[in-house]
Amino acid sequence: MKKSSKVIKTEKLVEEIINGLREKKGKHIVTLDLRKIENSITEFFVIASGDSNTHVNALAGSVEEEVRKALKDKPWHIEGTTNAEWVLLDYVNVVVHIFQREQREHYNIEGLWADAVSKKYEEEA
Repeated sequence: MKKSSKVIKTEKLVEEIINGLREKKGKHIVTLDLRKIENSITEFFVIASGDSNTHVNALAGSVEEEVRKALKDKPWHIEGTTNAEWVLLDYVNVVVHIFQREQREHYNIEGLWADAVSKKYEEEA
């Protein structure tokens, strides 16, 4: 069965987001595939952690840059860059959550969406 171009575009977007996170040493990168969850608000969450507000903002900037260069796309909406404890980049089909460790543990998005298919990405050396 052939994948639709929309599915391929969404998967390529996820790939470029992960590239952007890895470029600036994002930690604990996880994707949650929400496509089979009824009434989900998007198709994928990409979740990562940074060590400080500076690191979180650098990760968000890197994601924006990598996606723009590779796909000529930009986020529909961005939140959280002022204090950078939790930055959200909304690409409509994919929502990126970049947390500092404490906020990630507190909000526990992986736990809230435990029915989603998750994939962990090894940190590159």
